[in-house]
Amino acid sequence: MQKKTEALEKMYRDLAEKERGYRARALKMFPHVCGSCGREFSGKGLKELTVHHKNHDHDHNPPDGSNWELLCIYCHDNEHEKHKMKGYGGGAEKGFQAGGFTAFEGLDALFPTAGKEDNEG
Repeated sequence: MQKKTEALEKMYRDLAEKERGYRARALKMFPHVCGSCGREFSGKGLKELTVHHKNHDHDHNPPDGSNWELLCIYCHDNEHEKHKMKGYGGGAEKGFQAGGFTAFEGLDALFPTAGKEDNEG
């Protein structure tokens, strides 16, 4: 019985900590709508709504939420892909490291750029 009580207490502590987190705060501050595509979220679907850090710094969480926007998982992924593209926004911002697999990374290196202008027109 003691193990169940300890597990329940831990669950409540974890839940309280999560509520203090930036996602819970952002969900309380902003309407549950994707800031990019405009899709509305509620109930179980709310898990598909994520917090995007506008400056890509996950440690910058001002209390007013000015560095956050709510995006659906698809638009959030798209936003990070745009950020990773060469030349987007003047280059990658300091400290941003995208993780995971990128299917087409390095593909442009396989195609020579010389002579592209000759074939146009």
